[in-house]
Amino acid sequence: MRRISKWKRLGIFALLGLLLSWMVSCSAGPTNSEAESGTQEVEFWTMQLQPEFTDYFNQLIATFESENPETKVRWVDVPWADMQSKILTAVSAGTAPDVVNLNPDFAAQLAGLNAWLDLGDKISPEQQQQYLPKIWEAGTLDGKSFGIPWYLTTSVTIYNQQLLEQAGIPLPAAEDTEWEQVSTYENLAEVARAVKDETGKYAFFVTFVPEDSAEVLQSFAQMGVQLVDEEGQAAFNTPEGLAAFQYWVDLYKDGLLPREVLTQGHRRAIELYQSGEVALLSSSPHFLETVATNAPAIAKVSGVAPQITGSTGAKSVAVMNLVIPQSTDQPDAAVKFALFVTNNENQLAFAKAANVLPSTVEALKDGYFTDLPAEVTPPDRARVVSASQMEDAQVLLPQIKDVKKLQGIVYDNLQAAMLDQKTVEQAIADAESEWNDR
Repeated sequence: MRRISKWKRLGIFALLGLLLSWMVSCSAGPTNSEAESGTQEVEFWTMQLQPEFTDYFNQLIATFESENPETKVRWVDVPWADMQSKILTAVSAGTAPDVVNLNPDFAAQLAGLNAWLDLGDKISPEQQQQYLPKIWEAGTLDGKSFGIPWYLTTSVTIYNQQLLEQAGIPLPAAEDTEWEQVSTYENLAEVARAVKDETGKYAFFVTFVPEDSAEVLQSFAQMGVQLVDEEGQAAFNTPEGLAAFQYWVDLYKDGLLPREVLTQGHRRAIELYQSGEVALLSSSPHFLETVATNAPAIAKVSGVAPQITGSTGAKSVAVMNLVIPQSTDQPDAAVKFALFVTNNENQLAFAKAANVLPSTVEALKDGYFTDLPAEVTPPDRARVVSASQMEDAQVLLPQIKDVKKLQGIVYDNLQAAMLDQKTVEQAIADAESEWNDR
């Protein structure tokens, strides 16, 4: 089965390469009506932002068109699950839009096949510096910039104050955006022991199901483990990688993780937190609304703290960016519109409307993201805490097309070590071999 999947995957990407090679020759020029009127149309695709943000984008586009009367913008909103297939179909048909909203993972796969416009000659260094530097890096490949950062989301640590107080863990003050007692995986292990000894419950739940959350794989990067080298070969069989393997195996064998972590995904973590069975949960700030609805008693004792990290201090972030297909027949207008969508003013407005984070330096300095109100609510604190993490935030996983395969290999071997089917040393060596021989 693995051999079949591999060849299917290779076939898909080979076909994709051929399709993308046709892009320039297949791209359509301006229509007669456009040429006669002296206007140009920029087609703009977003991912599942209608109908909630229809008014916002209609106003945004109207403002841009009034400032740039020679350009008209046609907005197309695509369902989240359909975007990848639709953009591939549009590329192959020579009908790709001019500006597309994608995540860096998928965009990077196509960037490797020269699908996107190289922005290095289109966006000045001064313009690039408006964006958070580590976030800008998420839209680069082989030294070339293919994506303009747009909005960001990140996770925070949501905690049950009652359980931690019973375990004797000091809680952060309401105005703090740091939490010394539970800031790293190293002291998380100590908290896990205290919670188990004093309450009989678990400190947290993190899944090792290969198809589910990448939180454990991200923790490797946070602990200073390089996952792959420049050639894409395994780079994690190092003292740092061995320590990361050992960390998770020890937690499981010491009974400090629920047994279901091997068979159930992140949804189980949510269920356990809402039922008061785990003290900590790594999740999006939006989850606080879910807790308030599903478990109001737990919501009343919930607090918010920064992400748990490792020796690097790095925090994970999810980035949405804007890319411009190589085949666009009006690159200057497309770049101008993409920069307009992602400028400080418009990023700040959208971040407030959508409860996300902006990727520009100045927008993040706005008091909305830095100041807590007199009466602090968990959502207020979540917003300020998540924004405070952006200086250290980065896309932690390598921008490679088989990153889910890498996750599966690492998780499978971690499970084998947890179940005493392999030593930790054998597990990491097998993971290295399996990745390099894939």
